[in-house]
Amino acid sequence: MKILLTGSTGYIGRRLLPILVSNGHHVICLVRDERRFDYEDFDEAFMLHVEVIEADLTLSETLSQLPKDIDAAYFLVHSMSSTGDFSKREQVTAQNFADYLSTTKLKQCIYLSGITNEENLSEHLASRKNVEDILRTSHKPLTVLRAAIIIGSGSASFEIIRDLVEKLPVMVAPKWLSTKCQPIGIRNVIEYLEKILLSKATFDRTFDIGGPDVLTYKEMLLGFAKARKLLRLIITVPIMTPKFSSLWLYFVTSTSYPLARNLVSSMKNEVICENNDIQDIVPLYLYCYRETLELAFSKINQKNVISSWKDTISEHTLDRNFLDYIEVPKHGCLHDRRVISFQRKSEVVKQNIWEIGGSRGWYFGNQLWRIRGFIDKIVGGVGLRRGRRSPSDLKPGDALDFWRVLLADETNCRLLLYAEMKLPGEAWLEFRIKENQNKKILVQTATFRPLGLWGRLYWYLMLPFHAIIFPKMAKNIVNY
Repeated sequence: MKILLTGSTGYIGRRLLPILVSNGHHVICLVRDERRFDYEDFDEAFMLHVEVIEADLTLSETLSQLPKDIDAAYFLVHSMSSTGDFSKREQVTAQNFADYLSTTKLKQCIYLSGITNEENLSEHLASRKNVEDILRTSHKPLTVLRAAIIIGSGSASFEIIRDLVEKLPVMVAPKWLSTKCQPIGIRNVIEYLEKILLSKATFDRTFDIGGPDVLTYKEMLLGFAKARKLLRLIITVPIMTPKFSSLWLYFVTSTSYPLARNLVSSMKNEVICENNDIQDIVPLYLYCYRETLELAFSKINQKNVISSWKDTISEHTLDRNFLDYIEVPKHGCLHDRRVISFQRKSEVVKQNIWEIGGSRGWYFGNQLWRIRGFIDKIVGGVGLRRGRRSPSDLKPGDALDFWRVLLADETNCRLLLYAEMKLPGEAWLEFRIKENQNKKILVQTATFRPLGLWGRLYWYLMLPFHAIIFPKMAKNIVNY
């Protein structure tokens, strides 16, 4: 069976792709930038069943190269984390996709949406419902799965709850913590997406999917605290405005402000399943909230987090074709270059490089890095709290604190990061291990391309901190 998978490098798509291939399907992965596809994750036999095609769903002319003889398609894209009019962007994306589907031999389109059972919907949920209506204009069989909160290692909901509970012993929280929802585990979501494929009983139907527990957001936070054996006190107050609530979520958690704003606006709506007919067609064992947390932490403890919402390229700080930045400019730039020779095995030093950031930190001046992250949050940046998807594994496109991984070349021992913090210019941070005869050196290079006079002034103001941090960071990477 030939299947078109959109969002194949996203949180859901990365997990669904191996399942589809293992079931014997030929999968066409639609990506905006082929360089982001994780070829190194799959062997040659796997890739015989995968085809990667570059196209941009916001540009209808790029879809002409997509095949017409597909049997099924998964629509797993959204713009909730983006700045600007995300609902307009989602409308354009859905319309272009529907127009394309109408020209194909498609037997089924599958769309993962949100639960929209109330009349006065938030902008985010209203947009999801609008996308459903647009996809129906293709006049091809459509199956819609409407999910509430998805809990799994690397999911936005899980990571936000984790940030709140693990960092705040006492929470003074908005009243929306009393809103009810029906969380579902990522494992059940993937099972539904897999098992409804070409199931005629699901054609032109909409299903709510959720786990067995109906909880308030407060109960979810306390349930997480109990699972982690943490004592937490939550006090809800009615005086927080939506804007203040969004800022509260933005500063306390690793979420971006656009996502925080959209999440808060949606939390006024109860997202509880009303249509449970899917269980008659696809009977599954539904994991309760406690079990989904256990499964998530099992993946984290095994260092086996496949995908994370933080790796989505949707921030205004970086163009979506972020890999175009992989060529570090040489002219009009300012540099800080450190060269350290070492005698240890190169593999040990390379592993230290690959484990930089996140909970391990930056090898020197971690408090200064945290202060820089806090300042970035204040001025509307991503801050330092995003951490990293895995403690030891890096892929192009991964978020790494307030950096983005452009290149993670283990063979040539080269790691290249691009800054996503607010800056009056552009910044790169590169680590390379070079071997020449019996000499081994670490080359650490910070490159800054200033924007105007203020950019140059910023660099020179930071020089005293660079003079303290960068030499010791390079030395500790070698000696750690």
